[in-house]
Amino acid sequence: MINIKNLNIVLTGATGGIGSAILEKLVSSGANILATGTNEEKLKSINEKYKSVKTERFDISAHGEIENFINRANELLGNKIDVLINNAGITKDNLSIRMKEEEWNKVININLTAAFLLSKNVIKKMIKNKKGKIINITSVVGHTGNIGQANYSASKAGLVAMSKSLALEYGKKNININCVSPGFITSDMTNKINDDYKQLLKSKIPLNRFGDPKEVANTVIFLCSNLSDYITGETIHVNGGMYFSWQNY
Repeated sequence: MINIKNLNIVLTGATGGIGSAILEKLVSSGANILATGTNEEKLKSINEKYKSVKTERFDISAHGEIENFINRANELLGNKIDVLINNAGITKDNLSIRMKEEEWNKVININLTAAFLLSKNVIKKMIKNKKGKIINITSVVGHTGNIGQANYSASKAGLVAMSKSLALEYGKKNININCVSPGFITSDMTNKINDDYKQLLKSKIPLNRFGDPKEVANTVIFLCSNLSDYITGETIHVNGGMYFSWQNY
């Protein structure tokens, strides 16, 4: 049975579609949570909906403030962070020859560099606690690439390689570092896709449907739990077989 009750967990990007699903699952499982995001209105809604959840508005692109943030998070969670979930991320899509350096840098800085700095600083705490887990939310396009997403694909592929390296470095310290790689997940963005293109996308997915954010959340909960204690440096794909299917195109 999966049990994460009373685990102290930091979740970034808690106000988005997948982040909200992860948060809901963490709350229902009895975890102690510090949820972050940049949307004050949505953070306020989290406070109203989940009285037990601590929230903080924090922009992870402010790299110089990340060490202080982790120190605050550690204090708020009783000087012990059991799990860090790096879920926050952005897109700035454009064809590569039109992509501005600013668009490239912003995506890399938030999706990859911030995740590295958050991990680096939380690992210091986890070493003292002699245990910990980091879960990085990547994307299928980090494995397949995607038109107009050279920056986003690179950032997500970088997360996978970074996670493998950190897993090698800190496995002996009893720290597990893994990735969850969603495919097309139902969201406001997918709801705006016209029906013909939806069918085209679904035809490339063996399970012939988009995923539900809760299915990503379920995988994250598994990696938070003691059932995943002998898993590190791995990526779990939650994409209905899409990654496997695209390898054959």
